[in-house]
Amino acid sequence: MTGTWSEDSLWQLRARRYAGDGAAPAVVLSGRPLAEVLQQVGDLVGSAAAERVPGAAEVAERCIAALDERGWEGDEELARQLAAALGRGPVSILRPLAVDLEELSGLLEGDPVFAGGRIDLTTGDCWPQQIVFDGQEERAEDTDSDRWLPVWCEGSREGYRDMELFIATVGDAGFAESLEIAVTGRAAFRRFRDVLARREDELHRFHLFAEERQRGRARAWLAGRGYHPAARRR
Repeated sequence: MTGTWSEDSLWQLRARRYAGDGAAPAVVLSGRPLAEVLQQVGDLVGSAAAERVPGAAEVAERCIAALDERGWEGDEELARQLAAALGRGPVSILRPLAVDLEELSGLLEGDPVFAGGRIDLTTGDCWPQQIVFDGQEERAEDTDSDRWLPVWCEGSREGYRDMELFIATVGDAGFAESLEIAVTGRAAFRRFRDVLARREDELHRFHLFAEERQRGRARAWLAGRGYHPAARRR
């Protein structure tokens, strides 16, 4: 193993994912633990495996095994997508859409005052509700159901559950207790992050943990509407 995911290695991963770099599975993932980034890399790995990029099939198999073992929301959908890319199982009936799951998660779970919006089905772009119309008169094409997929904010309940589940993984009993106290009562999110900031290693681990779960929920939401995220080509 080359170690866990540092900020630098995550930056490399995200840059390659953004660029649709098919070599990323072999170059960036080699020797690193997959469990922390499965939802981040899954679509790129699937595309690379389908294109027979050297080393991609092996990484896809590792991802499928890890997804099956973990079983978080959205993991089953991703495992099926990867299996289809390897030529196993039925062909997916979900339509590919080049949507950024992190952006979609922001629409689904952001501040209820500002979150929600829609997805442009022609591009995969996510448009937050507050800038959809930008004060302009609504045009006919803005309401075209063949172009837009509405996204309603689902609130912060799942985000709170993420904090609870993360606390259960903290090995330091004293620090875990401090986090449990922080999430009790009002302003739980702010207090949780204030306490977490005392431990840089745990803060970094939580960011990975929360992003994986958020992206998985966004993937499951998208599948329920008949789509799966595709790696965006640039």
